[in-house]
Amino acid sequence: MSIISNSLKRIKPSPTIAVTQKARELRAAGKDVIGLGAGEPDFDTPENIKDAAIKAIKDGETKYTAVDGTPALKKAIVEKFKRENNLEYSTDQITVGTGGKQVLYNTFMATLNKGDEVIIPAPFWVSYPDMVLLAGGKPKKIRCDEKDGFKLTPKKLKSAISKKTKWLILNSPSNPTGAGYSKEEIENLATVLIKNKKIHILSDDIYEHIKYDNFNFFTIAQVSKLKDRTLTMNGVSKSYAMTGWRIGYAAGPKDIIKAIGKIQSQSTSNPSSVSQAAAVEALNGKQDFIQQRSDAFKERRDFVVKSLNSIKGISCLKPNGAFYVFPSCKKLLGKKTKLKTDSDFVEKLLEKANVAVVQGSAFGLDGYFRISYATSMEKLKVAMERIKSFCESL
Repeated sequence: MSIISNSLKRIKPSPTIAVTQKARELRAAGKDVIGLGAGEPDFDTPENIKDAAIKAIKDGETKYTAVDGTPALKKAIVEKFKRENNLEYSTDQITVGTGGKQVLYNTFMATLNKGDEVIIPAPFWVSYPDMVLLAGGKPKKIRCDEKDGFKLTPKKLKSAISKKTKWLILNSPSNPTGAGYSKEEIENLATVLIKNKKIHILSDDIYEHIKYDNFNFFTIAQVSKLKDRTLTMNGVSKSYAMTGWRIGYAAGPKDIIKAIGKIQSQSTSNPSSVSQAAAVEALNGKQDFIQQRSDAFKERRDFVVKSLNSIKGISCLKPNGAFYVFPSCKKLLGKKTKLKTDSDFVEKLLEKANVAVVQGSAFGLDGYFRISYATSMEKLKVAMERIKSFCESL
């Protein structure tokens, strides 16, 4: 009899982490692999943020803190939401976790009962469905087609809602597609949700500041009457290049925030005290570098999209946020190439061209693959040449 729990058997390891690890192993073995799998900015954490962490260490801020965040960080988060999103919260409506991932996991653990449904637009971030499964819920994956910009439509949302629906996840700009919802698109979805009073919305805004082409970011609590049913999650990992610091946060209804804290008190307890001090500086300090880095990401996006669309058999939409593209490889699958699936395509691309990307099926949509362009232009240029040569060889 296996000692492993049945709930763990329902999930799989993160495909994006698996691809990144595979690329590391191949590089360690001497292969010249370019990894385009990890969703991690290649920029360093800004100096003022690092200095704040060093000061916190020297000042002795190395003890336990409140389970769900220091008063200073909660205050900084309250000010952030007010300043950037025109949203008013009190500090008891704020929770801080060890990365946005933990905040999401805690949310599902704290709110889902067996059989509760969570609507997840596909393509989706790989961890959403598995988190729901671990919490005993049921992921309800709704296909969002390329013709709709990979975005959920009100019609599809309405058809997905059932008596068991408890949450809808909205991720804008999106991982893996980079698609961002306009104010009008969010308002149209909100019209459907307002009529269904038992549904809560989990808004994953982690890529809020990485946006292009004058795209205006809006979050659903900001532009609808659904604030009292919305948990808005964000963090410092992407915008501030602080992935390793592990600080995420959320704002929402007091009962949900309290329940999240209860889960966290019996798991990790507080996030790193030093990381929290650094996050205070991130949110309160200078913000000018964010636009500078977004400009650099835009240059990379433009290059990657143009390069991919010049490859026969590949087509790619131009995203308006995040640092991913989600090109189609459907025309390269079939008897002629002997590649049956996008997983076959990704596997052979790594084997033959030493480029690591992630298959679209991992994100809930077959026939595509995700590229993270959060790496140098130098590496992207070599990677695009390799992808082109590989595709032409099929």
